[in-house]
Amino acid sequence: MTDPRTSEPGLPEAPDGVLGDFGVLLSTVTLLERIAGRELERRCGIRHAAFEVLLRLSAADRPVSMGELADELILTSGGMTRLVDRMQDAGLVARRAAPGDRRGRRVELTGAGRAKLDEAMRVHAETLRRHFAGPLPEDGRRDLVESLRTLREHARAELDLR
Repeated sequence: MTDPRTSEPGLPEAPDGVLGDFGVLLSTVTLLERIAGRELERRCGIRHAAFEVLLRLSAADRPVSMGELADELILTSGGMTRLVDRMQDAGLVARRAAPGDRRGRRVELTGAGRAKLDEAMRVHAETLRRHFAGPLPEDGRRDLVESLRTLREHARAELDLR
């Protein structure tokens, strides 16, 4: 019998438990992201990447350059341009000329974008309560989140992202 921590269905058993543990983390995050994305698209009509753009624009509370958005979302400039084009066509964002830069463009939320973000936040919270928080006991979720914060801080320090 295989240890469930060291193997994933359809994959060979990991030779080292830590490889299997990390695989469980990655596959779980991937599956939860797929569920969250499915619900955003089904219930709000937007893709997860568009939701991320709306979140970042709202948090910035100022027009943001296309390059900044692409860097934050780990997209190519072409991918970011296509995403913002679709969002602009939907009325969720507007592009403005960047002050002092003839070619630069800044992106900002529109009223419709803010309303869509509010709707998507409600849907996202419901989805996460059901599929992330729901299956775990409260103390188990707190322990998991604390452990993930520790790992995130370690990784940020290793990558000099503090």
